[in-house]
Amino acid sequence: MNSPIPLRDTPDGCVLTVRVHPGARANAITGTHDGAVKISLTTPPTDGRANDALIAFLAERLRLPRARIALVTGATSRSKTLRITGKSAAEVEAALHPVISC
Repeated sequence: MNSPIPLRDTPDGCVLTVRVHPGARANAITGTHDGAVKISLTTPPTDGRANDALIAFLAERLRLPRARIALVTGATSRSKTLRITGKSAAEVEAALHPVISC
C-alpha cells in the first residue's frame, strides 16, 4: 500500500495507470497493484459507464473539470491509462497520496 503512485509527466500532461474494480460497494481508491492505482467503483462495467464514472471520480478528487481527464488506453479492460492535463504529476500525487498511503 505504500508503493509510489505510478505517474509520469509528459508534454501533454501527466499519465496515470489505474486498475478498476467495477461493481464494488463504494467508490474509493484502495491502494496500488502491479504498478497501478487500484480504484473501486459502484458502477457496473456496461456501455462504458464505468469509464465515465472513473473520470468523474478522479475529476472530483483532483478538483478538475472532467474534460481534463482522458482515457488513453483500456476502454474495455480493467487496466487503464489516463492522461490528466492541468496538473503536474507531483500535484496529482499530492492529491491521491494521502488516500493511498492509509
